[in-house]
Amino acid sequence: MVATLKPELKQLLHEGTVMPAYPLALKPDRSFDEFNQRVLTHYYLDAGVGGLAVGVHTTQFEIRDSEHDLYETLLRVASEEIDRAQLKRPFIKLAGICGPTEQAVAEATLAVAYGYDIGLLSMGGLANYSEDELLERTKAVAAVMPVFGFYLQPSVGGRIFTYGFWEKFMEIDNVVAVKTAPFNRYQTLDVLRAVCHSKRIDEIAVYTGNDDNIVADLLTPYEMAVNGKMVQKEFLGGLLGHWAVWTQKAVELMAEIKQAKASQKGYRELLMKGTQITDANAAFFDINNNFQGCIPGINEMLARQGLLQGNYCLNPDEVMGPGQAEELTRVSTDYPHLHDDQFIQANLETWRQRVKEGY
Repeated sequence: MVATLKPELKQLLHEGTVMPAYPLALKPDRSFDEFNQRVLTHYYLDAGVGGLAVGVHTTQFEIRDSEHDLYETLLRVASEEIDRAQLKRPFIKLAGICGPTEQAVAEATLAVAYGYDIGLLSMGGLANYSEDELLERTKAVAAVMPVFGFYLQPSVGGRIFTYGFWEKFMEIDNVVAVKTAPFNRYQTLDVLRAVCHSKRIDEIAVYTGNDDNIVADLLTPYEMAVNGKMVQKEFLGGLLGHWAVWTQKAVELMAEIKQAKASQKGYRELLMKGTQITDANAAFFDINNNFQGCIPGINEMLARQGLLQGNYCLNPDEVMGPGQAEELTRVSTDYPHLHDDQFIQANLETWRQRVKEGY
């Protein structure tokens, strides 16, 4: 039976919300830190996010390796904590889906069993697949659960697609959203144009994954000529690794952006803040070292705030780049209005106690 998106979750998706990519909590010996993983989940829930993406790039793709075998564990732990919170608002559980068709379908089936609503479908690591084969793979996953498309930048494992690929992708039933994360204006426009030309335009929510251009993406209306008529589409929200850090402030930012779009005021101030957020992202993602420390950089910021034990990754060679620690200190000092240290300090013991007591 095909899982479809519940009406209240579809409404939330199309209203626009903050959805962080879910980091992985590890102990100094790189074994799984279940306690802090659960505490971290409460950070995101109390920050006010509308969804969490579990088992994605930020969670570390190595969780699927047989030596670690953490994919199902992460799905279970995150789902349990979300359910235990008994939220009084809609909340979207997203599961990262990877690998060849057989693996992707198996992961989607597992995600549905653990109560996940949408699969964020990675196209990475499949260099031997043609575009047509990737489209057939998407249809196979969409026959199991709703699909969130994902255009990932090549520097962290993605690939470049033709406009024709996205044009066909948007016509697949049960594709409910697409995340553009190529960190490239031209490739981002390909996705928007394909959505605008699709007969499913109203069924597909577009989210930014361009961590280098978050605010500008969210403020910009995109207008395309379709059969002689001008059609508009816009980014409704974000599904971002960047939003795994300073998340409570990201939720505030999303509210400010919605208010600016409704009132047509405050764009200048938001665009200025957007450049500061991009500067912070350069430190988080270690652009000075070609994204070498993009995952440990996020973990390092969470560790400094007391949410993780350290910036550890499953791959011992995945470490912060030269000078990245100093850059993280700089952006934290330069932009105190962007971080949520006080929010975490005020709530961290409460989150720890919740997990200890299991409610």
